[in-house]
Amino acid sequence: MIALPSLALAGVLSWASGFRLYAALFIAGMLARFHFVVLPAKLEILAHTPVLVATGVLLLVEFLVDKIPAVDSVWDSVQTFVRVLLGALLAWGVFANASPETQAVAVILGGALAAGTHVAKAGTRAAVNTSPEPFSWGLSFSEDGVLLLGMWLAFKYPAVFVALLVLFVLVLVWLIPKLWRGLMALRHGFRRLFARDIEHGG
Repeated sequence: MIALPSLALAGVLSWASGFRLYAALFIAGMLARFHFVVLPAKLEILAHTPVLVATGVLLLVEFLVDKIPAVDSVWDSVQTFVRVLLGALLAWGVFANASPETQAVAVILGGALAAGTHVAKAGTRAAVNTSPEPFSWGLSFSEDGVLLLGMWLAFKYPAVFVALLVLFVLVLVWLIPKLWRGLMALRHGFRRLFARDIEHGG
């Protein structure tokens, strides 16, 4: 039987990896460092000073980059592999002492959740970046707030977080195909615009 707090921890870390990876790592590490939460043995390394320094620096970089339209989309593209991989590894770390079957399921679902969240985040930001400010800034700060709320719920009220996470996944399944079609339409629009500019320039 999987304990609800463990399920919530694996869920929140994988979910957060898709859009605020370094903030999630830093917050989890700091909470463990000051004994507000107890992390599984394989994740205790997040509370070590060198790891906190690294995640803290990357948190700051990501926070600043995420507030710059267009640059944030480049950052999202670069971070794709890292977010999905660490989302899977963090889920595994929560269940590292469980059966091999449970570990395998944790890796698969953790990576899938991180990937889905990442695609939704990157797709939404790419679309919003075509709008005038302050839409992209507002969305970025909203993501910061959602991360903090999600982590608070996962540690304080794991049952509530898990229920909301299930709802989020259902919305994600419905949303991602629409975001993908929107991104493709946006891409074709830019291509046509670029081709028209070349013709006029020639």
